[in-house]
Amino acid sequence: MRILTVFGTRPEAIKLAPVVLALARQPHISSTICSTGQHGAMLDQVLDVFDLKPGCNFGLMTSNQTLSDLTTAILKTMSPLLMREKPDWVIVQGDTTTAFATALAAFYQHIPVAHVEAGLRTGNRLSPFPEEVNRKLISQIATLHFTPTQWAADNLRNEGVADAEIIITGNTVIDALHIVSTRINADTALHGKLADEFNFLDPTKKLILVTGHRRENLDGGLGNMCEALLSLAKRGDVEIVYPVHLNPAVQNTVMQRLADQPAIHLIKPLAYVPFLYLMQKCSFIITDSGGIQEEAPAFGKPTLVTRDTTERPEAIDAGTAILVGRSSLALTHAATQLLDDEAVYTRMAVAKNPFGDGNAAERIVAALLGWQNEVRR
Repeated sequence: MRILTVFGTRPEAIKLAPVVLALARQPHISSTICSTGQHGAMLDQVLDVFDLKPGCNFGLMTSNQTLSDLTTAILKTMSPLLMREKPDWVIVQGDTTTAFATALAAFYQHIPVAHVEAGLRTGNRLSPFPEEVNRKLISQIATLHFTPTQWAADNLRNEGVADAEIIITGNTVIDALHIVSTRINADTALHGKLADEFNFLDPTKKLILVTGHRRENLDGGLGNMCEALLSLAKRGDVEIVYPVHLNPAVQNTVMQRLADQPAIHLIKPLAYVPFLYLMQKCSFIITDSGGIQEEAPAFGKPTLVTRDTTERPEAIDAGTAILVGRSSLALTHAATQLLDDEAVYTRMAVAKNPFGDGNAAERIVAALLGWQNEVRR
């Protein structure tokens, strides 16, 4: 069985790495990986961590690239590759432009698509944008839908996807996290190197880890988050680490509002390993990221989500995350509760991770093999 796995962004590579590694362990599978290069250098860091070597890298990242430009470029470059490779399956992950355009190119070539992390929904086409629509469109194309949770599977059933095409696997990000965090904890030299990298941190203060970059937050939400961070930094008992996304719109807002604050460390975007190290060390996380909502519970880290909607309501329902919206006041209030109320903090920290047990990749590979065997019969 010939399988082509395609990714273009750092989160896709992290979540597909365990699948690629599991495919490589199967003697009856010929596995090839392709990168569209949607995230450039940020993606290369993840490839190094998992020792992944794409058979092709389109390098499609360009400055000021529109979504239309990127979608068109992926379709134009992916179609000849699919005609040449003739895979039995194309695997895509999540909701990126790479995932959607690749799925569409495979559909045009009558090649079945397996969708990892299928079924997530907010119900709002513009939040997250364009990811909500990307994910729904992939669901119209895919033959197999690997969902992280029962809720995601139910979403697909409600949209008319057949039960036989839906497999609940857990989220592969937990597989990836287990692989790398085990390495960090077992490798004394690596752990020492990471400690040296962040030797500016004050162990007597509570560490808040922050990320923020989504398009829907650029019209005011990001600025509101910065105002809340300024308020929290004035407490004196916390310090904040914020790896600032390379998007110029993010850089301009964050640097303008938060630069030269002694309790706020604005640093360059981090590779996957040091970011996981900070996740282990922090008290809690403020983020608009989807993936972090899945990863943080594995470390017992409460998460404040600076969005109006989330396609991962399981985290909210489980109590591992709070959807605080885009208000500075709401974020400050929620963060203050976590800092000052031990009962509130503990309740979130010990809540069960709803996103899986770290064996999602093995379930995905088993399902692909099982499906192929059924087709051959």
